[in-house]
Amino acid sequence: MPEFVTYLLFIVGFAALIKGADMLVDGAASLAQKIGVSTTVVGLTVVAFGTSLPEFIVNILASTRGQNGLAYGNIVGSNIANVFLILGVTALFGNLKVKETTATREIPFALLASIVLFILTLDVEIDGAQADVLSRSDGFLLIAFFSVFLYYIYTVITGKKDFSESEEQGSVSLSTLKSVIFVILGLIGLGLGGEWIVNGAVKIATVAGLSERVIGLTIVAVGTSLPELAASIVAARKKQPEIAVGNVVGSNIFNIFWVLGISASIRPLPIPDDSYIDLGLALFSAFLLYIFLYIGQRHVLQRWQGISFLSVYVGYTIWLVLNK
Repeated sequence: MPEFVTYLLFIVGFAALIKGADMLVDGAASLAQKIGVSTTVVGLTVVAFGTSLPEFIVNILASTRGQNGLAYGNIVGSNIANVFLILGVTALFGNLKVKETTATREIPFALLASIVLFILTLDVEIDGAQADVLSRSDGFLLIAFFSVFLYYIYTVITGKKDFSESEEQGSVSLSTLKSVIFVILGLIGLGLGGEWIVNGAVKIATVAGLSERVIGLTIVAVGTSLPELAASIVAARKKQPEIAVGNVVGSNIFNIFWVLGISASIRPLPIPDDSYIDLGLALFSAFLLYIFLYIGQRHVLQRWQGISFLSVYVGYTIWLVLNK
């Protein structure tokens, strides 16, 4: 592809990303209203799965090609970006009110995902193995955890309807067909926009002389998280905080239990020797998100906390550039 086309698509990608996010949030909120479930559930499922597709595609391709470092680093980097960058930026648009069930169930489940992943990577320390590897059996275990998460979502949907009047008032009223079309077109816009932006950013970074490892841990990880970023910001501005937060929490659960589970099942993923800082930061991000919801305003992610998230992410990125 000619360079000028890559740069042109880089610019067009932002427009596709923003419009796609706008349509996805409107469609998802309206769809939740039509089928009688909360926007939390839609954020944790439809929106989270859709915005995790870039990570899924990148990881499947990387696993089949034997690019283990990319497959592993993409997910860890994306989960770090989801909390520290995306929720950090989203909280700047206003305090994010989180429902009690999200704070006491879904976010702890995301924390569990990080804990499980961290433990599974300690083959040398726990089993005395010669190297740390996310094996096929580890992949099957992650998929089993994902099945438990899906069962939980099923019980929420089929049980008592968790649908409040406040959510209905913030929703956009569309017909069922139009809601579905908006969701599909929104996901397509996010996918294409994210891909074009990543391709352009990688090209620009390569010209600037950045190493492949730094590009993978920063640009690819952030690039595959752009759909979450766009969807969360638009959701926050449209007064749909449950989609904004649920999208990030659901994506992190999807990334570890589903995407990494499938990736490791295809081909075992060796863990880089110096990956523990990245792993530890991913675990710390989930823990800090949980703790922040009980500091200050209960079950509210406040602006100062968003600024704290962003500060950590900026510091981490600078450290990567200087040390990788």
